[in-house]
Amino acid sequence: MEIIINKGTLSLTEGDITKQETDAIVNAANKSLRGGGGVDGAIHRAGGPKILEECIKIGGCETGEAVITSGGNLRAKYVIHTVGPVYRDGLHNEPNLLGTAYKNCLKLASSKGLKSIAFPSISTGAYRYPLEEAAGIALSAAINYLKENTDIELIRFVLFGEKALDAYEKKLKQLI
Repeated sequence: MEIIINKGTLSLTEGDITKQETDAIVNAANKSLRGGGGVDGAIHRAGGPKILEECIKIGGCETGEAVITSGGNLRAKYVIHTVGPVYRDGLHNEPNLLGTAYKNCLKLASSKGLKSIAFPSISTGAYRYPLEEAAGIALSAAINYLKENTDIELIRFVLFGEKALDAYEKKLKQLI
């Protein structure tokens, strides 16, 4: 599914984020930036040791913040690492922190002059954020960014599995 907003494209696809040819891919990282499971582990494995070396130099990342490294062996030139919130009950600032993570990734990409970015569904794996709620937060952040800015030409959500793609498609239809 793909829609045009202002001068940018918002795209949803099922697939492997490590194979994206966007300027940057986003890593749903942990605070240490040392790799882990899920998307984080896949990006570190596919990107090779250079990403980890750069992450160690950065030293870490707080929830909602974003940092950038090279893409190592990936097709993407850069990896933007962000830490989403661990979901407890939705009453501990999780929605704000998740939205801020997406916004900070977009601002960082923009500040580096990047034109395209691919996101996973941040916090919906090991951090247990409910998929439908997370989709609404993620898509709202992307839509609002594209409405207010013209520098990023493509925001792609690369979703793992049909269930995630369906949830994002349903939420996008509601939002537009």
